Amino acid sequence: MAEPFDAVVVGAGLSGLCAARRLREAGQRVAVVEARDRVGGRTLSRRLGEDVIDLGGQWIGPTQRRVAKLAHELGVKTFPQHHAGEKVLMIGGRRSTYSGEIPGIGVLALVELQATIWRLDRLAKRVSMATPWDTPDAEALDAQSLGSWLARHVRQDKARAVLEIAARAIMACEPSELSFLHFLFYLRSGGGLMRLARIADGAQERRLIGGAQQLSEKLAARVDVTLDAPVRAIEQSDDEVRVVSGRGTLRARRVIVAVPPALVDGMELTPHPPVLRDQLVARMPMGSVIKCIATYPRAFWRERGLSGEAVSTDGPVRLAFDDSAHDGSQHALVAFLLGATATALDEPKARREAVLGSLADLFGHEAREPTLYVDQDWTRERWSKGCYVGLMPPGVMTTCASTLREPWGRVHWAGTETAVEHNGYLDGAIEAGERAATEVLAAR
Repeated sequence: MAEPFDAVVVGAGLSGLCAARRLREAGQRVAVVEARDRVGGRTLSRRLGEDVIDLGGQWIGPTQRRVAKLAHELGVKTFPQHHAGEKVLMIGGRRSTYSGEIPGIGVLALVELQATIWRLDRLAKRVSMATPWDTPDAEALDAQSLGSWLARHVRQDKARAVLEIAARAIMACEPSELSFLHFLFYLRSGGGLMRLARIADGAQERRLIGGAQQLSEKLAARVDVTLDAPVRAIEQSDDEVRVVSGRGTLRARRVIVAVPPALVDGMELTPHPPVLRDQLVARMPMGSVIKCIATYPRAFWRERGLSGEAVSTDGPVRLAFDDSAHDGSQHALVAFLLGATATALDEPKARREAVLGSLADLFGHEAREPTLYVDQDWTRERWSKGCYVGLMPPGVMTTCASTLREPWGRVHWAGTETAVEHNGYLDGAIEAGERAATEVLAAR
């Protein structure tokens, strides 16, 4: 019988591949198995017209040093996200434009909005990044949804609407679906609400020339990856682990599972994992997002003095950005259907018409006539079950989340959901993969 691998990594997204690279560099024999027919996980880059566009994760921010370092090492260049011009705000059927970071929504609403942002950031700073379930008053914070907290604490309708827009944009779910404690942890992990929401000095500051998926593609060239190999079972004994996939069985001394918790639900684990781990897997769904990109002969929104950034409570498009090529060879808008709007429009032709109509309401009638259009429904992705990240509804973090990173015998957990810093982002995926690899090396 062949000698077992030192480690098998389940999942060839950025987290799993970074784990494999760290182990390979330490002299370990490593194999990676991936359910999809490609690497990259929740990053997906495709050529559309004259540019390579991202249908999955695409931005990096100024504090996301791990992904910036990796891009530099792999020879992937970045460029700034376009944001010159005014932004569009649509609330209750009324369209307005604004400059700066805070929209003009009336004096009273604006004062309450700013005060609530400060309050949220103060509350977030009290949250323990490594063990948020140990935060003071954690159970009370976790027992309520973000939506219920906003309803109780924000009186001005427009201020509450803007905060709900921001929450959908950041988390890809409805505020009523998310634990308030999980939201506070996410803010703390990412550097605060405004850093997560904005472009300049924020999480959407820069893009990768050639797309984000190439980070995984370049890493995969350095390790042994088997595609089309969905893992059906993970079986542990006293001295090894067997990983049973659609392409056969691999034996290893240790395993790193680098997929969202929701995907572990489809694997048969032997012996049975702890009850709390089982509950976490069953109670941590993915966010809901459809990402849509439309290209145009010219950037007509820029001609009108608009940046291409828009947020809305109306229509299917809740969030939009300029998605033009770095060299000006192609002009494009990227639009996001988030939460309830993502689950409501599952027929492609009707969705296309609704998205283009929404973009026309935001930016002008020219948006109805793109040269090219493509969208990616992440809720229909079998091996993601959604995007951007796994979510904790009320009550989950304080009961189950302590098992997120806790090894289960010889099995270790990675994926951006397990990250302490920049949880949910590419940077967090790298942190999680490297942390899991360090655990494996220490366990030898």
